[in-house]
Amino acid sequence: MTELRVENLTISVRQTPLVEAASFTLKAGELVVLLGPNGAGKTSLIRGALGLLPITSGTVQIDQTALAELSPAARARQIAYLPQIRPLTWPNRVRDVVALGRFSHGVAPGKLSGKDAEAVDKALTSCDLVAFSDRAMDTLSGGELARVHCARAFATEAPLLIADEPTAALDPRHQFRILDLIKSYVDQGAGALLVLHDIELAARYADRLIWMKDRRIVAEGSVQDTLTSERLAEVYGVAAKVDGSHIRMEGAL
Repeated sequence: MTELRVENLTISVRQTPLVEAASFTLKAGELVVLLGPNGAGKTSLIRGALGLLPITSGTVQIDQTALAELSPAARARQIAYLPQIRPLTWPNRVRDVVALGRFSHGVAPGKLSGKDAEAVDKALTSCDLVAFSDRAMDTLSGGELARVHCARAFATEAPLLIADEPTAALDPRHQFRILDLIKSYVDQGAGALLVLHDIELAARYADRLIWMKDRRIVAEGSVQDTLTSERLAEVYGVAAKVDGSHIRMEGAL
């Protein structure tokens, strides 16, 4: 079972601390949601864990192998990544964008082998994009674009997925649709770490929550154990009532 293990990760850029002594694990078969206010350090934490930001101290391992010992392609085969900003410069075909998920396997989008083509076809099918295969990306809606990026990540067939705000700017129906896709991916044996701002969605889908504030992880555990009115006051500075996974926000403290 593939495992990402981050221990005491500290990241500073030009003497400005971004993350301080953060530790967490991500295993195949679980969906973990990272929560916290803007500026808490969530994106910096996952980028450091992926080797996309230099770390000041601490360790990152994938299956007990130091991340630094793996080539970028080897890392990408182990962890698919959906960044917060996913710009597209050219009106590429949907199928070609999804095929980029096979790049870490040494495959160019226009030269897919049988196995690689099968992985792309499976990803397109799982995200209900077969009918869109030949559409240009600049003709798609926001929800359709989000599904294409999920399919690209799924085509990698990586055992782990890290996604930074995969539901940002989507309407409620498409938020559910994207999270249902990721949950299905996890149910098939992958592991996923998502950064979300919608706490009720996090409570609905997560097996485990990680809470960040002021560059540090301040709590971690099940929804039942960690989602409380006291936690929301501590982390977000809001008054709220919590009933299971239902939250009623009452205002800023």
